[in-house]
Amino acid sequence: MRLPSRTPLLSSRTMRLPHRAGPYVVDGALAALVLFAVSLQFLFPDEDGDPLSWQGFLLGAGTAVPLIWRRRAPFLCASAVSCATPAMAVYHAPPPDVAYGGLVVLYTVAAYSDPIRRRVMLVGWMIGASATMAMKEHAEPFEYAFHLLSLLSAFGFGVLARTQRAYTAALEERARAVERERANDRARAVASERARIARDMHDVVGHAVSLMVVQAEAGPVVVRSNPARAEAAFDAIAGAGREAMQQLRLILGVLTDTGNGRSGGLEAPVPGLARLPDLIRQVSASTDVTVTLDITGPPRPLGPETETAAYRIVQEALTNTVKHAYAARADVQLDWGERELAITVTDDGTGGGAPGPDAGRGLVGIEERAAACGGSARSGPGPHGGFRVTARLPVAHRPAAERAP
Repeated sequence: MRLPSRTPLLSSRTMRLPHRAGPYVVDGALAALVLFAVSLQFLFPDEDGDPLSWQGFLLGAGTAVPLIWRRRAPFLCASAVSCATPAMAVYHAPPPDVAYGGLVVLYTVAAYSDPIRRRVMLVGWMIGASATMAMKEHAEPFEYAFHLLSLLSAFGFGVLARTQRAYTAALEERARAVERERANDRARAVASERARIARDMHDVVGHAVSLMVVQAEAGPVVVRSNPARAEAAFDAIAGAGREAMQQLRLILGVLTDTGNGRSGGLEAPVPGLARLPDLIRQVSASTDVTVTLDITGPPRPLGPETETAAYRIVQEALTNTVKHAYAARADVQLDWGERELAITVTDDGTGGGAPGPDAGRGLVGIEERAAACGGSARSGPGPHGGFRVTARLPVAHRPAAERAP
């Protein structure tokens, strides 16, 4: 009853055995084949040929049996066969018709050994074969050509095998390097996308919360003395909250994008310079900071990412002004040039612009946004006091036909 349950176990062990002993099995079969070729002189002796003896057979076996370890110790195996082959020729009972073992070990040494051992073994076999044929065999000239070319051919096949193996290893290493580079690219893309989403979250939430905090602090003060202003403050809080929720839906829609071109059914507009006047009116109406917008030069086309970056840079600069600068006025200036858009946000505050860690992250986000678009950004004290944020963003190139009058 237990026999069927033990049969799969025996079968799995039997199947794993060739995998573990695969090289030994192949090399053992090769050694047996060489031994069979050497034994043909005993199985079919010539009537007028050299005498046969068991000592000669054992020497012939010495040229075949070491081949079992030819890939584990190629030079040691070649040395053993190199000793047995001339001994068999000198003993001459019988001499080897063809150095089968020598052909195999020359191939093996050429394929697996270092350059010095390869050259030593090749030169040794060429000299040994020539000396043996000259002193013991009294070979004809064509026999020299046959045996020496056979040895050179075996060595050449080994060189080709080594070259092919090295080429294959190089291709595999290159494939692994490409895969590692792809993984690094994916990691960098993920990190870049996370940084972008973090900047968007910071800008959206920071701006909206700053406006709501300012209005919430002013509301209780004027709720009895100026009900209309209190009502406007609460309206501003609600408007800032709705704006923040709309932008958060857009960001979350990107995170939940299923790859079919729809981001969870959300179609919130991407902020750009066209919405900049609304932003300035919102800040002016919701806070005690008077914000002005000044535009010089003819507007030029910007890339979508640059449009969003320009809007976010102004938004974050005004958020820092409202939260930290204690300013009464802020000026936003857009200077359109031939190759770039210069953005300058200046306030007349005394808070230094970025005293806290939150504001510091906002200024770092401004620099990151500008750099991601191929531009630059700087921030620091203004020339006449207050705080100033400047950014330079590249303008999209237009075809010559569009630039023509």
